[in-house]
Amino acid sequence: MFDKMKAFMDMQKKMQELKRELENAIFDVVSSDGMVKVVMNGAQEAKEIKILKELPDIDKAGLERAIKDAYNKALKRSHDLAGQKMREITGFNLPGLT
Repeated sequence: MFDKMKAFMDMQKKMQELKRELENAIFDVVSSDGMVKVVMNGAQEAKEIKILKELPDIDKAGLERAIKDAYNKALKRSHDLAGQKMREITGFNLPGLT
């Protein structure tokens, strides 16, 4: 029984370390059209959003699509990073974290 409690406490400590690692993991993703860059951390916090192209005549719908595209790509990368870190800690793949 004590061994299981110790294992649980060790796992909890590793999960806290993982959370800190993810918060410090910064990456950027550019939209498919190269118009928008999103900088995000592994905790899925958008740190920065940049418009990469000059927009003399703003195409609002296109800009909205580019922001959504870049954000969704960054979110997926964040999920992938979290899944990779979880596999490193647990040794197996958890559903929903690929």
